[in-house]
Amino acid sequence: MKVFSQLGEYLLFLRQVFTRPDKFRIFHQQAVKEVESIGLESLWIVSIISIFMGAVATIQMAFNIDTPLIPKYTIGFATRQTIILEFSPTMISLILAGKVGSKIASEIGTMRVTEQIDAMEIMGVNPANYLILPKIAAAVFINPVLIIISIVLALMGGWIVGTATSLVTSTDYILGLRSWYQSYDVFYALIKTVVFAFLITSISGFYGYITRGGAEDVGKASTKAVVQSSIFIILFNLILTQLLLND
Repeated sequence: MKVFSQLGEYLLFLRQVFTRPDKFRIFHQQAVKEVESIGLESLWIVSIISIFMGAVATIQMAFNIDTPLIPKYTIGFATRQTIILEFSPTMISLILAGKVGSKIASEIGTMRVTEQIDAMEIMGVNPANYLILPKIAAAVFINPVLIIISIVLALMGGWIVGTATSLVTSTDYILGLRSWYQSYDVFYALIKTVVFAFLITSISGFYGYITRGGAEDVGKASTKAVVQSSIFIILFNLILTQLLLND
């Protein structure tokens, strides 16, 4: 019963969030700040992880395709598919759930336990809309950009390691990247990213918003936000894959 009760609370929370902002100028300013906080501050970790994981994916593909019967350019093709379809949209979103989700939950939770949100309610401000909607809008906008950057850097990392270790020539790797390319694969990755961005920000904001107690409870809310966001990312990854890639 607690699950359904919390689901109902979450849906009511979203109803509060998705109302018309009182002042679009303020909403725009908040959204721009959140783009920097959520997106630009996460760029460094996304870049580092993408480069190394692209390199690892290339090495693994080369190890598993170590036979003269399979052309070397298959390494580039397999790496590209792995990066675009699964690693960048899903794994990077899980990493952002930890970094961004915990930050949002702790920020909103701290405002709740210090009664700042209560003060906003007394002044007639809709705190859910004012605090959470700009974060959702910013994440939905900037996360796909991070994923595109992640894909490019991962493929570059694979190319650097593949050529440096002589596992695959530059010509074969690039030929594999270009072989059987379908733009729908990138579209599929971006659709997943948008859904995951919404889940991360809305779930994290929800757990921060319903926090009661003190500093310890803020920490618990932050942990719950990361765990629940990660679970729902995995769940919706399965659902979206079935819907978008099922012929």
